[in-house]
Amino acid sequence: MKKKPLGASGLSVAPLVLGGNVFGWTIDEQKSFAVLDAFVDLGFDLIDTANMYSAWVPGNKGGESETIIGRWLKSSGKRDRTLIATKVGMPMGDGSQGLRKDYILRSAEESLRRLQTDHIDLYQSHKDDAETPLDETLSAYDTLIKQGKVRAIGASNYNAARLKEALTVSRQAHLPTYISLQPEYNLYDRQGFEEALEPLCLAENVGVISYYSLASGFLSGKYRSEQDLGKSARGATIGKRYLNDRGFRILQALDEVAAAQHTVPAVIALAWLIERPSVTAPIASATSVEQLAELAKAAQLTLSQDEVAKLDQASAY
Repeated sequence: MKKKPLGASGLSVAPLVLGGNVFGWTIDEQKSFAVLDAFVDLGFDLIDTANMYSAWVPGNKGGESETIIGRWLKSSGKRDRTLIATKVGMPMGDGSQGLRKDYILRSAEESLRRLQTDHIDLYQSHKDDAETPLDETLSAYDTLIKQGKVRAIGASNYNAARLKEALTVSRQAHLPTYISLQPEYNLYDRQGFEEALEPLCLAENVGVISYYSLASGFLSGKYRSEQDLGKSARGATIGKRYLNDRGFRILQALDEVAAAQHTVPAVIALAWLIERPSVTAPIASATSVEQLAELAKAAQLTLSQDEVAKLDQASAY
């Protein structure tokens, strides 16, 4: 499987990232183990999670996803075949959050303990913390990298101005630099990334691992009416925002390209992202081995120029 370099990190990743947000939320530990095994056995490597997954579930406090991944790493013996990405900064169940140095250092130790590993391959700022100086945050990562506990750092949910500022601070203060960005990006949600972030990432060689790659499942074609929104836990959360003329235009184009490629719309939506020059690998979550096997086909599929143009035109903003 052809891999892409993740920015200037020295790490190379397979073209699809497994989203760990569902572990301990919509699938239990046993099913999570099966999905994780299947993902690695298919030749993929990067697993993305966060310390706060899944604090939003009643009874959870955060750390559930990392704990499941850690137990799987220990029982499977597949740590050397994986790259583990996690995040810090968003509220945990106890309300703790942010990117202060002491908090990052403490959170990293907790994540390492839950993940049952001695290092995190990609440690990401989950969201910008405007109240903490950028050099303080980057100094925390510098400490972790020098200790061998983190290999590379990334940013998630940063706007272009703040990402550019962080990159400048890194250079001027001789501190570690964000080598990747995790933005919301998919066929429907294009404008927020493409207008300012995409040119910056290309110019600065910042890798991109996009989240909500299937627009919370909308681009799978699962939700085509308000009645469909009750089909899953995610459907209830996305509401009606995709159910409009542009959304239906995108689904029609996906249906047409999927039929021509003898596959399903979700695979086409992921393949479109994989083809983007700025994208290193999109993130996709799977709740079963069968669903993962279907989504994995995107890594082997090549869209024609006409098919890309059709999707671009349908999703134009």
